[in-house]
Amino acid sequence: MLSKNQLGFLYMFLSICAFSIMDVIVKWSVDYPIGQVLFFRGFFGIVFYFFVIPRDRFHNFYVTKRAGLHFLRCFSGLIALVAIFIALRSLPLATVVSISFAAPIFTTIFSIFLLHEKVGMYRWLAVIIGFIGILVITEPGISSLNIYYIFPIIFCLGLSYVAIAIRQLSTTEPVWLISFYFSLSITLLSFLTIPYGWVMPDFKDFLILSMIGIFGGVANLWLGQSYKYSEVSLVTPLKYLALLFAIIFGYFIWDEIPTIKTLFGALLVIVSTMIIFRREIYNKKLITSKTVND
Repeated sequence: MLSKNQLGFLYMFLSICAFSIMDVIVKWSVDYPIGQVLFFRGFFGIVFYFFVIPRDRFHNFYVTKRAGLHFLRCFSGLIALVAIFIALRSLPLATVVSISFAAPIFTTIFSIFLLHEKVGMYRWLAVIIGFIGILVITEPGISSLNIYYIFPIIFCLGLSYVAIAIRQLSTTEPVWLISFYFSLSITLLSFLTIPYGWVMPDFKDFLILSMIGIFGGVANLWLGQSYKYSEVSLVTPLKYLALLFAIIFGYFIWDEIPTIKTLFGALLVIVSTMIIFRREIYNKKLITSKTVND
């Protein structure tokens, strides 16, 4: 029988594997329009979540009193999703994953303005280190005017607000409802792209494309389960396995070899996010200690 922390580690590992496979399929799907790939991500994500909705909520599972915040979460999530899809198709896999690690840096900045949180010296230092890491990674792209390097950064910005919105929504909304509305919004957006041309996939490609939604759905669920069973500080370092998977997949499938600058920049970004996570854990313990003493 696994302990709670062991279960948390297992779910985080499975989540990373699922997200990594989804990224590989998205990069592989370059022959299909992005709008069509979005459809498979959204529609099959919806199908998956119908299996996790509690039976007593089937008659009114869609009811929410926070429609406005759901809209903002979906809108920012769509921006992030489209940006990362474009980036995955246009840049080396390891580069995209490395830059995507910077999302907590932008979340820290947004939390100042949206949640009115106080950010101390250590987290500001982490933000600066993280931005230096991003500059190290993207310098070749900026110098050669490769516009595609901006899309992983847009993804980080969108995902950062998503993290803020989910933090607010999760106080009253179940995880599956938040994810359901996002998958629904992806599907609706994809329909708007039909006039720009879709390609009829054969049966094999249809199955592969459907895996984008299924892996995306289970990955989000496993991620939530990981945080449920274990402390964030314990399982978060496992996220950086995604870079190892990206390097392996990129090398064996697309002959991509990450540059020294990419790896060094990724290291700076990882150090930055680890500082941020550690300070958040420290601040929570400090607040809890003060509450107990009072």
